[in-house]
Amino acid sequence: MSARRHPAILEPFRVRNYRFQWTADLVTSWALEMETLVLGWYILVETGSVVMLTMFGALLFLGTLLSPMLGVVADRIGQRRLLSILRTLYVILSSVVVLVILLDKLTPELVLVIALLSGLVRPSEHGTRTSLMASLVPAALLLTATSLTRTTVDSARVVGALVGSGLFAVVGIAATYLVILVLFCVGLVFTLAISVQTLQEHGGSSLRASSRFAPWKELREGLGYVWRTPHLRAAIWIAVLVNFTAFPLPIGLLPYVARETFGTDQTGLGYLMAGFAIGSLAGSIILGVIGHKVRPGRAMILFALVWHIVLASFLCVDQLALGIILMGLAGLAHNLSMVPLVGLLMRTADPAFRGRVMGVRMLAIYTLPVSLVVAGWLIERIGFNETMGLYMLIGIVLTLFIALRWRESVFRKDAVANVM
Repeated sequence: MSARRHPAILEPFRVRNYRFQWTADLVTSWALEMETLVLGWYILVETGSVVMLTMFGALLFLGTLLSPMLGVVADRIGQRRLLSILRTLYVILSSVVVLVILLDKLTPELVLVIALLSGLVRPSEHGTRTSLMASLVPAALLLTATSLTRTTVDSARVVGALVGSGLFAVVGIAATYLVILVLFCVGLVFTLAISVQTLQEHGGSSLRASSRFAPWKELREGLGYVWRTPHLRAAIWIAVLVNFTAFPLPIGLLPYVARETFGTDQTGLGYLMAGFAIGSLAGSIILGVIGHKVRPGRAMILFALVWHIVLASFLCVDQLALGIILMGLAGLAHNLSMVPLVGLLMRTADPAFRGRVMGVRMLAIYTLPVSLVVAGWLIERIGFNETMGLYMLIGIVLTLFIALRWRESVFRKDAVANVM
């Protein structure tokens, strides 16, 4: 038997279009993470309000309500076309921010407006890039490709946390945002380089062949498809739960933790964010190497539990170094749960429904902005540790409930969710 030309983790890069998409996702993710850190820290410093900070984080995910409908559009016009449109909006919005900064007109209120407009796009962009990836690579490489695609987000969190905070501290917000604008432009160029003809050959669904566009009917069909498929429904409920209980701390509340718990500045915040990102990156690499051995249904449940337990431990420390380590472990558990979940959705969903399935998956993110607003209100009344402790308890209990309720669909070795 001849030796393989490439290690298994690199095989998806043999697909030309996947190489273009991976590069586009990488630089776009870098820009998004840098933007979130810079604007989030600006809001906290200028207003000193945890409510304003959580409002900023919530607005970034407002567009989850549009995700299912944009999933229908993606199935109709193609994921690449929709992704190009969404990333063009990134370029426009970041250009406006640069102009406002150069005119010295930036205010917390204007940042919230920008977050609102960007938030209408972000959730759908993440779902669209995932469904696009599923149409580019063979099914046998799907979990490996999903893991590699996750590295674009994970490495971006490292870059955004360390490079973004470093640039912000050294050269200021104007120069940092110019870098963000350039990254968005590069991401758009690589997205446009993906071959439309190849996508049509791989992803020609019944929707595109239909002569009549009935978005609400097609959306209902997608929701009904998920609801009738037990393992898909279990995965969506896990996504709903972790977005409410586990994501608020690493995604929206780390600036508050950095300043109030650890007494550090934006550099310390960068270290905490980088810790989570490095752990996530490690999880993506692990899955890229051994993904063919992973039972996705089991992994998404077990590591969701571990994720909540690690975050509960994080609440008990006040030393920055230990906090960074625990954030790294949380990031590791996060990816060992969420990457198999996404791989499960894309591998087992009917190709004609992939866009809508990912739209429903992104709709689950809507619990995150709701959770952030609730957390901001509770923190000011009962305290940070008490609020997050309650969140972790709810997360653990409901994860166990989902595991028991759909145990036949997600834990049986021969279940569709676990067939390798």
